[in-house]
Amino acid sequence: MSASGTAATGQVEHMLRQVTPGRYDAYEALLRALATPATGQIWMLLWHGQAGSPDAQYGSMEVDGHGYAPCVTSAQELSASGWNRSYEVVDGLEVARALYPDHYGLWLNPHAPGGGVGIPWLDLRRIATGLDRQPAGPLRLSEPAIEIPQFYALLAQNAHRTPAIRSLRRAWVQPALGSPYLVIGLDVYDTSPAAVDSVRAMMQQSLGAVPDGLPVSTVAMSDDYDPVVMWMRATARPFYDREAHAAAPAPAQAPAAGYGYPPPAPGRY
Repeated sequence: MSASGTAATGQVEHMLRQVTPGRYDAYEALLRALATPATGQIWMLLWHGQAGSPDAQYGSMEVDGHGYAPCVTSAQELSASGWNRSYEVVDGLEVARALYPDHYGLWLNPHAPGGGVGIPWLDLRRIATGLDRQPAGPLRLSEPAIEIPQFYALLAQNAHRTPAIRSLRRAWVQPALGSPYLVIGLDVYDTSPAAVDSVRAMMQQSLGAVPDGLPVSTVAMSDDYDPVVMWMRATARPFYDREAHAAAPAPAQAPAAGYGYPPPAPGRY
């Protein structure tokens, strides 16, 4: 193995040794090492085929009902594992891109004392798409408790003037690391460039009503892999729904607050 390969292996294994329950900072450092081609090499265990062959297939294991592909972090760990089939040495970034769409995670050194460390598919998605673009889990998700009716009313009004918008939802997100923030879920009819620009303009026109210091993010409700989207689909009722609004009888007097969104429920903030 080259000197650079030895350094790469050492970085992953060093970060892996730091991971203990509750040490989310150490876990994030491990994810960053895996996400960096210069440091993220791992030895994937092949159940079928040879490295580089069309029929090559990663091994598989199940933990608490979730699927993982096992790997080791060095040639030394490969020897210690007793694995007697083929393997391939690849970048963690490449593996993450291959596994997460099938909801498969990655398990590092399952032979090690204590059973090694598992990386769920949601964190592989973060590696594949950019760690800084997705919040660090596990996430605490709730209905927003912070009172900002002017923002919600203005956003609903602007959404009503934006034909691409079908509905809007909201969530309060507390990541494992970093500050909590408000997320607006955008459900759209149209994803053409013109429609995307209109939705972006709608958000910009509405953000002036957000109190100073309150971070606001958006997610596309069409994203089948985003944990915030999955939570909102299952839990959060739209606070603006174009079709429900169109079907509702005209009120005798328009509510002062906007489009009839529910009052914020108690939650964390």
